[in-house]
Amino acid sequence: MSTHSDLHSERGALAGEHPGRATNPVIKVIDLAWLEFDRPDLDRTEQFAHAFGLSTVLRTQDELHLRGALPSALCLRIRRAPRSAFTGLAFRAASAADVRRLADATGQPVTRLAESLGGVAVNLVDPAGNRVQVVADVLHSSALPTQVPMIHNSGDQFPRTNGTQRPPRVPAVVERLGHVVLQTTNYRRLLDWYLQHFGLIVSDFKFLPGQRDRGPTMSFIRCDQGSVPSDHHTLAMMLGPTDRYVHSAYQVSDLDALAAGGEHLLEQGYYRSWGIGRHIEGSQIFDYWRDPDGILLEHYTDGDRFDASLETGWSEMTTSGLAQWGPPATADFLGIAPNRPEHRRELLAMLTTFRRNNEFDLRALRGLMEAGRS
Repeated sequence: MSTHSDLHSERGALAGEHPGRATNPVIKVIDLAWLEFDRPDLDRTEQFAHAFGLSTVLRTQDELHLRGALPSALCLRIRRAPRSAFTGLAFRAASAADVRRLADATGQPVTRLAESLGGVAVNLVDPAGNRVQVVADVLHSSALPTQVPMIHNSGDQFPRTNGTQRPPRVPAVVERLGHVVLQTTNYRRLLDWYLQHFGLIVSDFKFLPGQRDRGPTMSFIRCDQGSVPSDHHTLAMMLGPTDRYVHSAYQVSDLDALAAGGEHLLEQGYYRSWGIGRHIEGSQIFDYWRDPDGILLEHYTDGDRFDASLETGWSEMTTSGLAQWGPPATADFLGIAPNRPEHRRELLAMLTTFRRNNEFDLRALRGLMEAGRS
């Protein structure tokens, strides 16, 4: 296997550190299927979704399904509820046989999904309390029109002759759901649960400044499809004072679609949390937005893809290490903006988190504060 140190992480694992994968997982999921949320106002949610570049698949009085343009690219299942909340995630299994194998291993029944989705599922709850479905044989949706990437002149190559670049300020067409990021007070337990049940592989570990001895406190995790390259991360998780959703990311065609789509969102009065820039882990060009309920979503393009041969990278967690270029990470993106009620709740949660039996202790808090200054 090749090392990871020549890519973007400072070094690989040391002797005895977490291997970044399970030896004998129950199954190997092949992708993220969709995310589930509660929202109080489906009209408002749908209006933002269309401006963000998602398309409506199903709309009833109490439920909204949103998709991307690629085939079978369901992204979000949203239900009407008094409060906005993240309620779960779903992975796609390679077959119904894998769903049954997982059901047998966990002692849970196999259930049929709603007629609008088709297929079968097994319903689990992860150690952080998130509802996790693994599904197979869901109904196949045909492709929708996508945005064609711009043709770029570069160096002494001029494929665009007698032509201009005029990307319109329209919604950036979301092609598919790329990844979701979760925070947990018991990081190691949650990490091992996902690796063991779903055969995921850690692409990159992050550790707190000066605290490598305590092990990793953040991971970017991909699906294991053997020699078939997968997104650098389908799931990411990090240690923090509460168990919560952090953000989710949605692929668009190229930088021009992302940037022009961002101008459209600004013109519609929506709030840019952070961007535009290029990440280090995953290499994506990113642009982060808040929906009307304060949920953080990312447009991205040009992400890395790794096959199963690549070993896990290790590097120190720093705020400056979030991007190769772009504006500094904002307080809103980092979750420390005092004007946001969800951020105030997180600061208050630290007072009780320290009293519980979990991994988020005073040393971890000091490490996160140091990472934020670096």
